[in-house]
Amino acid sequence: MTTTTATPRARTVSPRLPRAWTLGLHRGALELKQFFRQREQVVFTFAFPVVFLFLFASIFKDDVGGAGVTASQLYVPAMMAAGIMSTSFQSLGISIAIERDEKVLRRLRGTPMPPASYFLGKIWLVLVTGALETVVLLLVGTTLYDVDLPSSAAHWFDFAWIFVLGLTACALLGIAISSVPKSGKSATSVVVLPFLVLQFISGVYISVATIPDWMLSVGALFPLKWMCQGLRGVFLPDSARVLEQAGSWEFGRVALVLGAWCVGGLVLCLLTFRWKNRRDG
Repeated sequence: MTTTTATPRARTVSPRLPRAWTLGLHRGALELKQFFRQREQVVFTFAFPVVFLFLFASIFKDDVGGAGVTASQLYVPAMMAAGIMSTSFQSLGISIAIERDEKVLRRLRGTPMPPASYFLGKIWLVLVTGALETVVLLLVGTTLYDVDLPSSAAHWFDFAWIFVLGLTACALLGIAISSVPKSGKSATSVVVLPFLVLQFISGVYISVATIPDWMLSVGALFPLKWMCQGLRGVFLPDSARVLEQAGSWEFGRVALVLGAWCVGGLVLCLLTFRWKNRRDG
């Protein structure tokens, strides 16, 4: 009599899915490829603040009394702040609304990709484009308008945290406002209008000293005014502090407001973000 021994079946191990961070890197690479393949969008994104800087700096180029700077030098850090907000708030607010309207978000939500990977991809996109935009404006400002680069590590550190906090806050606000437009076609109007208004009341196109106090108070509720003020403190001499509303760069308050908007923007995203249009249920 022979006995047979059952051989254990080989266990099939399902392939392990990549982590959300890894998928976010791949998603970010895809977002960047899609962005740079659209030449018109690339040219408009990077040329818009440079063209406005050239126009305003050419029109208003006289010395600012008692500040030790020229009017054109005032525009360089302000346009850098506007460029950061353009590549984050405006870009995400419009693109995500269009992707939702075209049901791209709905299809992505049905894949195994974690939702965090999608947002990480967007963060990589705004980080790279925001950094490139800032470098371009720095090159223009230093070569054409005699803006000095920071001479101390402390000022470079101030520039780094203003850039990171400002970009993060504006990106989160862009994600949140993307849920406001009812369709992708109306996204540009809904997003660009508040951004344009903020540029006028936050010291981008008009000097802070000539803006009515009530407008400055409204602008102070949002990140752009503080980004402009902080970057002026980094790239302009201390003599230019007299032009600020408080007569100081107020780096502590800049950090506090931008940090608060990072937290508040995250809360707004969690409360308002949708993967589908309202008409889709």
